[in-house]
Amino acid sequence: MYNQDSSNWSAFIAGAFIGAGIALLLAPQSGPELRSTLRDYAARAKDELDEATEQGRAAWDRAVERGQEYVEGGKQTLRKAGQAAREFVDETVQSAEKTVEEASSRRG
Repeated sequence: MYNQDSSNWSAFIAGAFIGAGIALLLAPQSGPELRSTLRDYAARAKDELDEATEQGRAAWDRAVERGQEYVEGGKQTLRKAGQAAREFVDETVQSAEKTVEEASSRRG
């Protein structure tokens, strides 16, 4: 779903740039006015691209941070499960040893 949204957004931006470029070229302006308009347009496009890039980086950083939190949470859960398993095994071994001792003392 994210890829589809990203593709749609990219297509929209590309279409906007193409449409604006065609409008500029077809507008009745003198050479210096057109060059000035194109420079302004290019500067705005660069600013918007820089902003979109920064937003993309921020989103990536948030995703990485969230992933690291999930991994750390998973590690803690596994540690707790491992500790619980060790305790269960220790208790079972102690219970078995006690049962063997009681059985041996009854025989003897």
